[in-house]
Amino acid sequence: MTNRRDLFDDEPEQPKPATEQAAPPAAGEPPGGAGPGGGPLNTNVSRRSFLGGAAGVAAGAAVVGGVVGAGGAIAFGALDDDDDTGGGTSARTSSGDGMTIGAPGNRYVSEAVIMLNVNGKDEWVKVASNESLAEVLRRTLGLTGTKIGCDRSECSACTVIVDGTAKNSCSLLAIREDGKKISTIEGQLGPDGELSAVQQAFLDKMGLQCGFCTPGQVMQATALLAHNAKPDEATIRHAMSGNLCKCAAYPNILAAIQQAAGKGTV
Repeated sequence: MTNRRDLFDDEPEQPKPATEQAAPPAAGEPPGGAGPGGGPLNTNVSRRSFLGGAAGVAAGAAVVGGVVGAGGAIAFGALDDDDDTGGGTSARTSSGDGMTIGAPGNRYVSEAVIMLNVNGKDEWVKVASNESLAEVLRRTLGLTGTKIGCDRSECSACTVIVDGTAKNSCSLLAIREDGKKISTIEGQLGPDGELSAVQQAFLDKMGLQCGFCTPGQVMQATALLAHNAKPDEATIRHAMSGNLCKCAAYPNILAAIQQAAGKGTV
């Protein structure tokens, strides 16, 4: 059997001894095997040279450009971002059916400018492809009411409402939320600064202790009552089961949501 260590070693396989030379080609076949252009195949290629050649092809294919998606995102970058600043992650643009500038749609990008409708206001923000929605809300837009607890979608302290659905913002890539309507705890206040029915109920029933998880609890409850204005106790418990409270204020949280539901307004 032919030695194929060249697949794993850096040095190419040594030429075959004369006793192991391949049989003469059949009539009508090119001598020595043929490559794509009809010439002989080069079998003495090391793993290092193969990888080096592949890297060169990839580098040549990386075209820096921008993409404007259907939601308005303008993407900048290339196939990769291997600088020393912690980047290197790539993500697709939100949509490939929009107008393109300098690069075709659906290219991988390292950063983008997207539009988020946050609490009724359009916000154009520059985001990295690996930034979560929670990070953008807190660090870029300064909406620190959204808390990052576990940062792995386990505690739901980061809950916001995206297009009417409560979601854990720590597990949403901001670049994929382009054009979405986002509601945060800051957006629950009325035009004159009055508390929402859910916020007031949490105060009335002391549905909090340390308060770290409270924004997420309020947003989850708000989304629940927006879809079901009169939930029973079992429905409330099920809807709130993903929102953890280390202070164990669960009875008070339940009572607060029941009070808010009783008022019939969110």
